Order: sequence, then C-alpha cells, then structure tokens
Amino acid sequence: MQHLTSRQHVVDMCRTMLERGYLKATEGNVSVRVPGRRLYAVTPSNYDYDRMRVEDVCLVDFDGKHVPDDSGAGLAPSIECGMHANIYRERPDVNAIVHTHQPYASALAFLRKPIPALTDEQVRFLGREVAIVDYAPSGTGFLARNVQKKVAGGDNAFIIANHGIVALGTDPDRAVFNMALLEKVSIAYLMALTTETGKVYTIPKAIREVAFTKLRADEKRIAAQITKAVTPVRVPQDEEAPSADAVAAVAGNAEPAYAITEYPDVPDVLRRLKALVAQPVRGLRHDALLDVLNYFDTKCRASKEITERAKQRIPGGVQHNLAFNYPFPLAVDKAEGAYLTDRDGNTYIDFLQAGGPTILGSNYAPVNEQVAAVIRESGPVTGLFHEYELKLAEIIHRFMPHIEMYRSLGSGTEGVMAAVRGARAYTGHKMVIKVGGAYHGWSDTMVYGLRVPGTYRMNAKGIPFGATARTRESFPHDLGQLRRKLIENRVRGGTAAVIVEPVGPESGTRPVPHDFNAKVRALCDEFGALLIFDEVVTGFRLGLGGAAGYFGVTPDLTVLGKAVSGGYPMAGGVGGRSDVMAVFGSGLDGKSGAHIQVGGTLSANPLSCAAGYFAIEEMARTNAPVIAGRAGDRLTRGLQKLIDKYGLPYVAYNQGSIVHLECSGVMLLDMRNPLKLLKENKARKRLMEQMGAAYAAHGIITLAGSRMYTSMADTDAVVDDALGRFDQVFAQVEGV
Repeated sequence: MQHLTSRQHVVDMCRTMLERGYLKATEGNVSVRVPGRRLYAVTPSNYDYDRMRVEDVCLVDFDGKHVPDDSGAGLAPSIECGMHANIYRERPDVNAIVHTHQPYASALAFLRKPIPALTDEQVRFLGREVAIVDYAPSGTGFLARNVQKKVAGGDNAFIIANHGIVALGTDPDRAVFNMALLEKVSIAYLMALTTETGKVYTIPKAIREVAFTKLRADEKRIAAQITKAVTPVRVPQDEEAPSADAVAAVAGNAEPAYAITEYPDVPDVLRRLKALVAQPVRGLRHDALLDVLNYFDTKCRASKEITERAKQRIPGGVQHNLAFNYPFPLAVDKAEGAYLTDRDGNTYIDFLQAGGPTILGSNYAPVNEQVAAVIRESGPVTGLFHEYELKLAEIIHRFMPHIEMYRSLGSGTEGVMAAVRGARAYTGHKMVIKVGGAYHGWSDTMVYGLRVPGTYRMNAKGIPFGATARTRESFPHDLGQLRRKLIENRVRGGTAAVIVEPVGPESGTRPVPHDFNAKVRALCDEFGALLIFDEVVTGFRLGLGGAAGYFGVTPDLTVLGKAVSGGYPMAGGVGGRSDVMAVFGSGLDGKSGAHIQVGGTLSANPLSCAAGYFAIEEMARTNAPVIAGRAGDRLTRGLQKLIDKYGLPYVAYNQGSIVHLECSGVMLLDMRNPLKLLKENKARKRLMEQMGAAYAAHGIITLAGSRMYTSMADTDAVVDDALGRFDQVFAQVEGV
C-alpha cells in the first residue's frame, strides 16, 4: 500500500477526535499531506470513522481528483476534496486539515459571528481572528474557493457559515490541537456574548500583533521547507536492493574491482544539498529529543562517569576528535566486525569504523593472528630495518603502480607534511594550493580554509602567520579560480603542489565531478606543479588501486593513512614517482641532492608494517573494498527510500563505502555567504549533533551524524537492521 504513514495519520486523527467527541458518525472530514508529492490522504465519503481502516483512506491530488491505488478498498473520497486541495495549494505550510461540525463553533456559524482576538494563545495558533467563510453549498467549487480566499491570510481556523469549521496545522497533531482550541474559544465567546452582550473585551492590538508575528514566522519556516525543497530521489518499491552478500559469495573467484558501482550524479547531489541549505533546519520533535537525552542519562551512565573523570586528566575528556559526541562521549569496551559495545553493555552498529581504516571490519581476527606472530618474533619496534617495511612498500606498489617508492610515517597528517615539504624541495617552488574546506590533517601549513571554504586562517590559533604565508585555497569545483591562483603564484615564484582529496573535500562532503581530478592534473602539468592526492580515506577503501586507479589519474605524490595499517597505529606515509621520492632518502650524509628531513622513531615499525601488509593481502583475497562498497550502495538506497517516505529534505549519496547523510547541511556553508554562515552555523551544527545522538540512541554509530563508513562486515542483514533503526529516527522528525 502506498503512502501508509500519511494514511495512518488520518486514521489516528479520526480516532483521537472520536474519543474526544469532536466527530460523530460520518460527519466532517480529515486529510494529511503526502510528503514530497502533490497528493493528500483523506477520509472516504459517508463512511463510519469508528470502523475506518488505513486501507479505506483515499488519495487525492492537488487538483482535487481521486487517485485510486492498489489498496483494494475502492471507496470514494470526501465530497470536500476540492476544499482540501485548494488549501494545500494555497498554503505550503499546512500539512493537515480538519473539517468538523462541532457544536459550539457551529453555533457561531449559524450566528455568522467571527471570533475576535480574545487571548494571545488563540492568536498564536489560530490567527488574528477566527473569520467567517461565506456560505456556499457543501462539496461545491464555490465553497472551496471561498475557503481558499480566507486561508491565504495565514490564519489557521475558520468558521464556515451555516456549516461547520475548518482547522489547519503544520502537522496532524497541530491540526487536532487547533480544532480543539477553536472549540474552547467558541465556548468562552458564546458564554461572554450571552452574559454581557456588547461588552466582550479583546486583547490589546500590540499583543495580538506580536503573537500573530510568531505564528507567521512558524508558517513561513514550514512553508520554506516545502517550497525550497526538491523532489526526493524516487526509489521504486519493488526495486531489488544492492547486495553485499552477493559480492561476498563470489569474492574468492572475483577480479579485484572498485567499490563505486555508479559515480554520484554530482550536479544533482549539489542541487539537493543547495536546496537543503536554503531551507530552515528540520530536526527531531522536542519530545523525541527528550527521549534521546533520556537514553544517554539512563542507559549510558558508565560512559558518562568515566568521561567525566577523564576531563580531569585529558583536555576535553577525550584524546581524539571523533570521540566528541553529543551529549557526552561513549566509552567503548569491545569492537568486533560490524558492532561496538560500550561500558554499559549497549551494542551499536558501527558505521564509524574508527574513522575509516577498518575496511575488513573491526578487530579482524585473521590479520590479528598474523600480526601477533610477527610481534612474538621481533616485538612492536626494533629501531633497525625489518622485512615488513619492504613487504608493505611492495604490496602497495603491486596495487598502486604509480607509487614507485613509499616512505612510512606516523599518520596521515605527517604524510601530508612530508608530501608538501618534498614537493617544495623537488620543484624549488614554495606555494601550495589546497581546496577550501578540505581536511589534510592538523599541520601548520594545512590548517587553512579548514572545513569551511573561504575561512583562511580562522582555525589557525597558535600557528604563526609565516607558517601559512605560502598556502592558498581555491573554492571547491572552481577550476577557473584554481587557474587564477596558479597564475598569481607564478609571479611569486611558482606553485610547488596542488593537494586534493580526490572525491572532494571532507571525504566527498562536497563531491567533485568525475573529471575534476583529470582537469587538475592538466593544470598542474601546465604550470609545473606537482599533484598530490590525499588518499588517507580513499586509499584501498575505493578499491585496491585507490582513487587514482578509479579515476584513471596519476598523481605525483600520494598520501596514505588509515587503511594502510589496517586500523593499527602509526598509519601514514607518502609515496609516488621515484624521482620525486628521492628527496626522502634516509641517512645523514645529505648526498641525495634536495634531501629533506623526515623521520620518527616509530615510523615503519614492524607492528604497523606487518598489519598493513596482511590487511591489504586480506582485502585482495576477500575483495573487501567491493563488498564494503555494495553495503554502502544498499545503505544509501535504503536511506533515499526513507527520505522519500517521510518527505524530508535530507540528502543521501555515496562513493562506494563512504556514505553521506546530510540532515543539516552545516558542512556546505561557506564564506561566499558569510551572513548565512554566521547566522546559521550554530543551529545547523547543533542539529547535526542531535541527529548523531538520535542515531546512537537507536543503536547506530556514525561520524558526527553525517557520514558513515561501511565495511566487509556489513552484511545485508546488518544494513537492513540499520535501515529499520533509521526509519524509527526519521519518524520522529518535526512535521512527519
């Protein structure tokens, strides 16, 4: 059955009003807008509401025409369809309508007496006055047009002459509330009229206008969520979902491939993201948010206790930014496969996967066992050369041939620092260009235009101006501006390198067109700059050939991290062309020409190198990146179906196993619209945090409530379980 949620709302509203005595037998009618479509669900004509089932509720379009479906009931809709359709067309903020013949308001309908502004509550929810709609016969176009003329002013309750009332609401609960409030006001007004005729006092006009202004602000906010939205991604109900299990079943015989089945339609994704940012935020209902906070207070007490203790010895209470979660961090005792278990024994589906490195799933036993065997022989560090340093470099070259030489370092941040230093040494140029909003670690040079394009040094506290004096940023996707920066730098002595995240800033939060990297490569060749791919996230996650293999673009230097050690520590390094990599030559003699200083006591330790070698070997054997990518496809397609089901403005898309779920759009703000950034940044960030908490309270761990990494451990059953939990969260969003 189609649009079950809207139909269920109609039934629930009728049940509530029957219980409270506002509906009798077959009188009146009720409707609810179908989210994201020009349809509404409405009560059938002349049908006993006490016996009404979900399948009896009819669907009607905004032209007032019945749209039969496969429900099988075959009932005709209410004769007032035209009136409901006109209201929905006229008022995009209205999501539910109640038309009843309740006694006290009907008495005023017979008197044809409007209700003036008696209380500020009345004005706040119903409007400046409860006006009288001119008489016209029931079910006629005349009545529908008369009502439409009145509702345009923004009021939410009306008395129809010699007929009944109509009450409007931004959601079903509000429509029922407004109807009940109208009856309460009608009783009071009638009593006042009968006792002291001509002496009924209204509230001061100034108070009325303040209350009505608040009402109109709410209506405009809700209307913007509809008028500025784009049509949701339509997922056919009978579509067969992508299957990670199907890929896993043939993994041993499959050729290694890439995790991205179909690259996102970037113009369409950006259009949807732009529409999301143009609308007011749409988060959890207040009661639902209280339930989320109650979960943390009652079910996560051990986590709260230990993280509160940690604040005495650890700045902020946690050591890693990923652990900063609203309302407080969760302390995890166990990670295995697709699941995490916290100190209170709560189990979560793990779509964080430590921030992306564990493509095989957390705590993967076959790698652990082989690493343990190496460590029993050598210990975690020797200080001298170990064979797994070479074996790791060799297996990286096998799958990424453009990485002719590889230098292991401590982290992705160190890898970026080394790549920038190496590019400057090799080219003799000093300027470096990054894409605004991209994250390349926390080194002095790269904390520039961080996360929000155009913010330059706004996050650079503690960093001297000289450290970023030769860093420039170019806005995402803006190849014209990148060319201009390269031209400007040529006057200043040339550009050493352009560094990009190949799927877009913040792991594809601002996805790049498929040909973007090829065009950047061409610009680098034209201006004599090196191209650096930051593949800390995409390396092995998009496939064993990384983003370079997927896009068919060869960078000069590649920074690896995360998956290069399979989730073990000291995950980082830089590799590339042998002539460029020659500047990283180790030793103290300085005979390698432009030899630069990089190092680290624990860089290339046996523990990390062995873990990386065995993890990559296992990824190749199991085809883990492709399995994880299909899990990402299944998760994304399911999320798109849920977004469509609830008519939400949210945007879901993926690049293989990197899944984006944008609910607030805070990561899409930038300095090209500084007033919007300053005005909305906090509210949108707060919504992102609240949604992340809601997912956690329903057993799902995400990265900041907006990004997810799938792994080989995410079977179809795991993903479908997660989608059921997302369904529960989305059902609690305001206005659903």
